[in-house]
Formats: sequence, structure tokens, C-alpha cells
Amino acid sequence: MNKNYYDILQINKNASPEIIEKAYKTLAKKYHPDLQQTVEGKQEAEEILKEINEAYEVLSNPEKKLAYDNTIQEKSISQEEYENLYEQNQILKNQLNNIDKEQNQNFDNTYYNNYNNQKNNSQNFNNEDIQKEILRRKQEKLNYQRQVQIAREKAYHDAYVQDLKNRGYKIKYKKSLKDYIKGIISIFLVIVILIILWQIPFIHNFFIDLYESNEILKYIVDTILNLFN
Repeated sequence: MNKNYYDILQINKNASPEIIEKAYKTLAKKYHPDLQQTVEGKQEAEEILKEINEAYEVLSNPEKKLAYDNTIQEKSISQEEYENLYEQNQILKNQLNNIDKEQNQNFDNTYYNNYNNQKNNSQNFNNEDIQKEILRRKQEKLNYQRQVQIAREKAYHDAYVQDLKNRGYKIKYKKSLKDYIKGIISIFLVIVILIILWQIPFIHNFFIDLYESNEILKYIVDTILNLFN
């Protein structure tokens, strides 16, 4: 099922029946063919209205809605699909870019104002001091831009992930070689720690007594040992 009925009705998946009905009536009126001015507009409105009616038929019926919600919850998105959708989502990215430009402009204005004020107020502000101050300010601006870029990417990433979750997707990431190496190292460290603990007398005796006194545990341990024999 490729259609997302919540997107068609332009509502959140947690919308109440009242909101679903209101959204349906609003969109049905907006895309009613009789209200369109051109033939092409009427044809396009008819197709959109079919999807609106289909979405409302499902989401307005509690049983159908529950079955549909269970279906979309089972959908998952691969890392490749996630990255492709990530690149296609330009609206939020453009908004964040505009915020970034405004912040850089504000930083530049503050930079030059502070620079001119310091220059005017200092009696011993020679050329060497000016060059040092310019370099310091440039580095300060680079650090600021780097922090803004990191914050912007994180904000975009978090917002996009939340958008996918609102659509009912589950994000699955493909494990890299680094992840597998980390897993192997973790297992190795656990084994080493268990071996060291086994050498401590009171811990060793505790587990032996537990093994001897618990039939279920004894059965499980014996079964595992037999698999390796």
C-alpha cells in the first residue's frame, strides 16, 4: 500500500475523528470539480477527490482505520531509501539555510561593529594589533560557522526522522563493518570478564552451588555444553 491516507487528508496519524471529518469536508469542498475553472482543473480535481474519498472512507471507519494503522506500522525504510528521501526534502533544508544566512549576517554585523569600536577606543591600536585581531576574529567566525552547520544538520536530521515516524515508518540502518567489530570486541570483553570472575573462589562456589541446586538451570547448562561436545 503506497498511499498514505493521513498525508492525503493533510492530518497527523493521531488526529481525532472530528479532525478527520473536518479535514475531509474542507478538502472535498476545495477540490470539488464543479468549482474548478478549466477542463484540466476539473479532471485533476476529480482524481484528487477520489483519493480524498478513499482516505476518508478508511480513516472514518474505526475497524478499517485500525487495520490500516497496523499496516503502515509494519512498513520500514532502508538506509538507501532514507538517504534518497532526505535529499529530496528541500523545503526544510531551504528554511534552515535561510536561518544560517541570517545568523552569518548578524555575526558579520557584530564583528565589524566590535572591530570599529575597539579600534576607535584604543590609543595603541597599531597595524600588528589589527592583523592579530583580524585573524582572531576570522577564526572565531569559522568556529561559529562550523557550530552552526553542525546544529543545522542535526536539527534537519531530527526533524526529518520525526516526520518519518509520524508517517508510520520504522528506520532500519544497515550495520557497517565498524559496528560488527564493536560487537565482537564487546562479546570478547564479556567473556574475559566472566573468566576472571570464575577464578574468584566465592563467585566460583556460588555458581557451582546455584548449578547444583537449580534443576532448570542445570538442564539448560548441560544442554548448552552438550552442543559443544
